[in-house]
Amino acid sequence: MRADRVFAYGATAGLIADALLGDPRRGHPVAGFGRAAARVESLLWRDDRGRGALHTLVCAGGAVGAAALTARAVRGRPALAVALTAATAWSVVGGTSLGREARAIGGALAAGDLEVARERLPHLCGRDPHSLDGPGIARAVVESVAENTSDAVVGALVWGAIGGVPGLVGFRAVNTLDAMVGHKSPRYRRYGWASARLDDLAGWPGARLTAALAVAAGGRPRAAVRAWRADAGRHPSPNAGPVEASFAGALGVRLGGTLAYAGRVEHRPVLNGESGRDVRGADIERAVRLSRRVSTLALGVCVAGRMLAGRVVAGRGVAGTEAGAVVNGAARNAVRKRGRA
Repeated sequence: MRADRVFAYGATAGLIADALLGDPRRGHPVAGFGRAAARVESLLWRDDRGRGALHTLVCAGGAVGAAALTARAVRGRPALAVALTAATAWSVVGGTSLGREARAIGGALAAGDLEVARERLPHLCGRDPHSLDGPGIARAVVESVAENTSDAVVGALVWGAIGGVPGLVGFRAVNTLDAMVGHKSPRYRRYGWASARLDDLAGWPGARLTAALAVAAGGRPRAAVRAWRADAGRHPSPNAGPVEASFAGALGVRLGGTLAYAGRVEHRPVLNGESGRDVRGADIERAVRLSRRVSTLALGVCVAGRMLAGRVVAGRGVAGTEAGAVVNGAARNAVRKRGRA
């Protein structure tokens, strides 16, 4: 079975498993990777970019290498290859858990239970919940749903289409390292620099695909494009900017503004400020539904792109074989003619 079909069947099965089961409840591979990365950090940490780069290389490179060896072990055995891809995709995507957490907070806000909403918010993002009122919590949830649609689903699918199982694992490893050490805190400003920059690079294609699909699936394409073009570049993150801006336009809300993170305050530009309104609790459900549509479309786009690339490669292989046969035939004929002479 060709590699493109292995990815198509495996990725589809993995996303179905995520939709039905959510994240693995025990022995989650990403959690295991996080523990291993924390152990490496305890051995390597210095307030130095070079040590941080070594940490990134050891952790992300080790994960990709292990995935490549595992994928190579099942090469030529289609059923095992598809099963490995499915299990890996299920482990690295997190769309269902993202939606569950967002809806739980939305339900608490709808019930008027602000304290429960504040207690659950850290499960979804790093904001300081005690500084937020109901609309502030709703805005934080919508922003997190938008950004994590790219980080938890679409980006992984893009790299899976490019690199198969090693691509899936590599993207999740890089994204996890960025979440662990890619901060601007005194401890990680230098040490986490390499992880943060690598995450920016790895997340670039998935973020643009997420933004484009939010335009297509959001029901307000002109507003989403306008917000993306006008506001994405003003966001401090090169990847969160396009995603959050397109979601803001698609949902007709304003995102961004003043944010509080564990004792520090950031004043970010407002996204879709001209035509959007303040976020309400009901917008959380709208954001989750948009996220699911974007994720489904992303699976289709990535599978189609991988299949197309596979056909192009296969066509070149056939053309090369035919050209080689023609050359070999011509050479044999020339030898025969010289023999007759």
